[in-house]
Amino acid sequence: MNRATRRPARAARPGVPVLLAAIVLLTACKVGPDYEAPETTVPDLWQQSAARGVATGEAQLQTWWQVLEDPLLADLIRRAELANLDLRQALGRIREARALVRVASGQKWPDLDVAAEAGRSQSSDNGAVPAPAGGFDAASLYTAGFDAVWELDFFGRVRRSVEAASAGYQASIEDYRDVMVTLFAEVARNYVNLRTLERRLFYAHANVEIQRETLQLTTDRFNAGLVSALDIAQAESNLASSESAIPTLEAGAIAATFRLAVLLGEHPGSLDDELGTTAAIPEPAAAITVGLPGELLRQRPDVRRAERDLAEQTARIGIAVADLYPRFSLTGFLGLQSTQIGDFGSGDSVTWSIGLPVSWNVFDRGRTRGAIDAEKARTEQLLSFYQNTVLLALEEVENSLVSYDRLQLRRDKLLEAVDATVRSLDLVRTQYMAGLTDFQNVLDTQRSLSSQQDQLADAEGQVIQSLIAIYKALGGGWAEDFERPETLTAGAATATDTADADSSP
Repeated sequence: MNRATRRPARAARPGVPVLLAAIVLLTACKVGPDYEAPETTVPDLWQQSAARGVATGEAQLQTWWQVLEDPLLADLIRRAELANLDLRQALGRIREARALVRVASGQKWPDLDVAAEAGRSQSSDNGAVPAPAGGFDAASLYTAGFDAVWELDFFGRVRRSVEAASAGYQASIEDYRDVMVTLFAEVARNYVNLRTLERRLFYAHANVEIQRETLQLTTDRFNAGLVSALDIAQAESNLASSESAIPTLEAGAIAATFRLAVLLGEHPGSLDDELGTTAAIPEPAAAITVGLPGELLRQRPDVRRAERDLAEQTARIGIAVADLYPRFSLTGFLGLQSTQIGDFGSGDSVTWSIGLPVSWNVFDRGRTRGAIDAEKARTEQLLSFYQNTVLLALEEVENSLVSYDRLQLRRDKLLEAVDATVRSLDLVRTQYMAGLTDFQNVLDTQRSLSSQQDQLADAEGQVIQSLIAIYKALGGGWAEDFERPETLTAGAATATDTADADSSP
């Protein structure tokens, strides 16, 4: 009897390796297209590579703000990286995406549940099953064991899901980098705006003092009977007009300090003492360098994210295509079952089962085909979006280079105009004192000087703002090996660690 019972087991053994080999072979297949990064053609050189103060070479993109040689600005950017709330939200999205990769990867393995049940029941004596003599008695049943379900990923649905989640995780990292690029540029922009407003306030106060002196001069000349009261009224009007511009400039400077505080994750006004000392508008000590257009695709986080979004969507086509094919699962149960609690631990109470359920939706009125077509259409949209993102990035850099070049020219011309107007004011005041010209020429020259100095200060700030725009357009502010906060690196797994490289069937 023992020998006879062993023979069937021996006969079944050769089929086990064959079954396992078939499972491995089938699970090596993945339906749907394999992703390939789109080929993108970009110019060899920038159209505006000859912009003044710009050289083509290795760009200092990772810490571009250091070219401005302003320690306070560098410190503000460092603190913003540590405390900015938008950046923390981006880190949260990375953790979420990383968790979704684990969720998708978990589908590769069996689901194992522990179940236990104790119950008592009695069948009806008048039911469909004939009752024995005396009727059915109530019976107890105790069951405990392990219940497992494992989807056999023959057509790659699970692996395509992992690919999609992994690409989404990588896209979330690029989103974090994009927030970082924008944050650093925003801190620098508001800092330069603050210094620009301080320079404009300096000129405004200086012109107010000049106009007060002019008012006093006209008053003295009126008391001496040399001019009419009209000169005094005009001088008072000019002075009041200049003084009226100061509150607006002060409000703008206060708003800039408030904005900087919020960017650093602090309450508005917390930086008042730190930023209260007036300083010069920062500017580069030498010509800046920009890389080649081809480097833009590797540096711009929004371009990199668009490419990862395309990869994720391509994998979703495979997920949809897998629904055209049967879905195989392996189920099993191993446990103990007994009608008597005392016999529950005996060997005779062992129970087990194994199954290979198959489900296949062979008719759904085109819903699966429609879902596949929808995923393909979304992929085409994201391909166009990626290509457009590249073009917009190139356009943004070119516009920034043009702006930087032209704003420098405007600043230089305004500087010449201010120098000439200062000399003109000295001459016209001398002529007015000598009675060789009327007071209107003095007023016109003072107004012209006030306007030109304000424009000059604003132009000086705009030059640096356009420089910041260049670095932002280039995607400056991060590096491939940049130090991430511990919240990002803790438990992080690259998407390539979780994605499979198997070929399609």
